[in-house]
Parts: sequence; structure tokens; C-alpha cells
Amino acid sequence: MTSRIPRDSRLRLVRPRPLAAAPRAVNQRRPSRPAPRPPEGTPAPAELAGMARTGLAGAARVARWADAALGPGRDGATADGKATLSDATAERAAADLGLSTAQLRADWDTARLAGLVEVHGDSARPGWRLRAWDRDDSAVLRGWVALFDAWSLACPEPDGHEPAAVAEVVSAMPQVLSFLQLSAGPVPVEQLLDLLQQRVTELRTERCEVSYESGTGQPAGAPAPADPPAGDAPLAPLLDWALRALATVGALTYGDGQATLTPLGSWAVWVKLEQICVAAQSPAGNIEQSAEDMLRGCAQLRPNAARAEYRAWLAARPVGSAVTELVDAARGDDALLRGLAFEALRVVGAPAEPDVRAVVEEPALRPYALLWLAEHDGVDPEDAHEVLTREEATWLWVDTAAAVADHGEAPMLVRHLESAVQPTVPRLLDEVRAVGHPRTVQVLVALAAAHPDPALAKAVRRAAFQVHTGG
Repeated sequence: MTSRIPRDSRLRLVRPRPLAAAPRAVNQRRPSRPAPRPPEGTPAPAELAGMARTGLAGAARVARWADAALGPGRDGATADGKATLSDATAERAAADLGLSTAQLRADWDTARLAGLVEVHGDSARPGWRLRAWDRDDSAVLRGWVALFDAWSLACPEPDGHEPAAVAEVVSAMPQVLSFLQLSAGPVPVEQLLDLLQQRVTELRTERCEVSYESGTGQPAGAPAPADPPAGDAPLAPLLDWALRALATVGALTYGDGQATLTPLGSWAVWVKLEQICVAAQSPAGNIEQSAEDMLRGCAQLRPNAARAEYRAWLAARPVGSAVTELVDAARGDDALLRGLAFEALRVVGAPAEPDVRAVVEEPALRPYALLWLAEHDGVDPEDAHEVLTREEATWLWVDTAAAVADHGEAPMLVRHLESAVQPTVPRLLDEVRAVGHPRTVQVLVALAAAHPDPALAKAVRRAAFQVHTGG
């Protein structure tokens, strides 16, 4: 029986930490260990990236169209002056690309979920992955993994099922996918259905509260549920939906009563099981690189080593041009580079103050700039976050979560939840939705995929779906 008792979603109280320090967590290395090897027969990363490029070709094409047609300075995004996919924009894009409007919208949704395009209010701009699409295999694979994590948003769920039952199936699917990965071949749907039913039963058992009054099946003193539970709902239609959605994103093939993981799907499940990320290797010779490449090269360094690299890079060029390069890098779409750029500007110190003050009114840079200026004015780094409004702190939390989702490990994203200023998860989700960060959907999907608490993951997935659909 499904418990109707609300779970306590209050965040665990921790000692406040300066939000300026949050991006630094991305740079922390765990003790080195031999890199896990993928299962035998797994294609090379370059081959996997080629598969991902093929599967996301339509989404990349729409994202490039949006970059050319809807970017700043372009004429006539739509008749209503908005650069989002209104009906007029969708019809124009479909005509330009030779697609049906339905296919155009499907490719647009895929591009958003894969991080190839970001929507900022009434404007759209390409994500950082699109910029690196042709030259960076790891960026392509990260984009596909982001889509894989959001599989439940890629295909409408069947009508007539309670949201609780749908959430249970979404929570149970990782075990089904793990079984498919270990099977390394076709698996009958009947066998997957048995496994799904077992896992859903386990999830319902885990949610039960103690202690129970004998024979009631309810927590002691708890009122009887007002509605019948979703526990008796048939799972076969929901499994069919889940398998079709995973096939839509290219994670598996589904037909003739069986399912088989694709090479990309098998690799992605292995990555999740090993809790590792696909990360681009730092280029050698950071001192001679551009600011963006230098920051990428420092992303894998410990804070002290990174600061030494910043100092060497700054010493090799005029401070004015160096600061300009760093600020331009911070304006990019990669949240990790934004945080690292301001870390490098802290090394610059006073000469960077005019440039930092000049970007205070830019929404994406404002929280970073305010923290930099507070610390520059002598505020203790432990207290610098107090200069931010609640909305600015929430924006920074989402931006940092985006950096962790793109470049960190799943447990790190779960730990980042503790740095939120909101005291409960529902309040955090409400304010994250209201702040309008362009990476909100991807961040919430990644957090839901990473968090071990099924109830919390369900609430986060629901919030991601509501943001994605504009609800």
C-alpha cells in the first residue's frame, strides 16, 4: 500500500557557507584511483560521440537555426517581437528547415533538454555545448546524457494514471536499465515487467513509516487514507511508456516484445553505475591559452594549484586585456567557467574593480560581482553572501548546480543541495522555479537523477516537468 503520509522534506541544517566558495567545490579532487574501464565491447568515446551527434542532429540543426535567426541583433524573430518558439516562430523555423511544425517543436524540446539551446525569458541563445559540438566529444556526450536523464520528459505519459504511479515507475527504471545493461542483449518485456513490479513494491515498502498497529497497515495513530492507493494500478502501460520514451532519446531499441540497450544507452548506464563523469582533458600549456581555455585547464586543479596557474597566466599579459578576457569568459554559457573566472579575478585584485563594477547590472554576473566586491571591500568571505538578495542567492545556487551537473559527480550535486539558503526542499523548488535561470530544467533533472531519496527525487522531477511545460 502506498503511504499517504507526507515525508519531511526539510533540509538538514548545516553551518552556513559562503556561496562564493560553492564553485570551488567543483575543483576538489577525490583521492586518485584507477579509472574504471567500461564493459568489454563498449565503443570508443569518439564513436559514442558520433552516435550521439547522429541522434541529436535534428536538435542541433534547430539550435543552429535559433542561433542565426533569433540571436541578438537579428531582424524579425517573429511578428510579435519575441525570440521564443511562439506559433509564428515555429512555423517560420519549420518552413526554413523543411520540417513539419510538430517535428520542429519536438527537435526544439530535445535541444533544450540536451543543453543545445537556452531560453532566457523572451530570448533564446545557444548553449555552450552547441559551440563545442563539432570539436569536443565530451560536450556532445554530456548533452546526450542530459537528454538521457530527462527521458521522462521526452515522451508524454499515458493518460489515466495517477502521478504517484508514474513517479514510482520513473524511480524504479534505473534498476530496470541496470538489468538491461548487465544482460548485454535483448530482454523480454515480461521479464522487465516482473523486475519493475518488484522494484515498485520495494519503493512502497521503503516509504512505510514505523511503528505499525497490528493488522492496519498504517502508522500508529495515522488517519486512514482519503483516496485509494495507486498500488494496484497496472504497470504494463507505464513500462511501455517508459521503454518508448527511452527509445525516443536513443537509449534502447524496443519492439517484438523485447528491449535492448543501444551502445550509447549501455555506456550511459555504466557511467551512472560507476558515478563518474565524462570530462574533457585539460590542454597542456595553460599559460599560453586564451582565458576560456586556461580556465578549462584549471578546472581539474586544486584551488592552490589553480591560483598559481592564474598568477602565471596574468603575469604573461597586460592586466587590462587579461581582465577583459576573464570577464568575457564569465559571460559565456558554461557556469563552471563563470565561477572560475571570478576566482581568477580575485587573484587580480584591485585592478579588476572597475570591470567588475561595470557588470553588476548583468543578471548572470551580478551575484558573482557582488560577492567579489564585498570581499574586495574587506567583508569576511564567510559573511559575503549576506550582500545578496534571496533571489540573487537562488540564481547563484542554480548556476553553481549547473556547473556541478556539467562537470562534477552525482554525489557532489546532492551535497550542493545543503548549501541552499531555503530551509526546506519545497521552498527551494518554488524559488528556483521563480528565479528563471535558463538551466533550471537541466539542473532539476540532474538532481532528481542523482538523489537517493525517492520522495525528494519525485518532487524535484515534478518541478522540472512544470518548468519544462511552463506550468
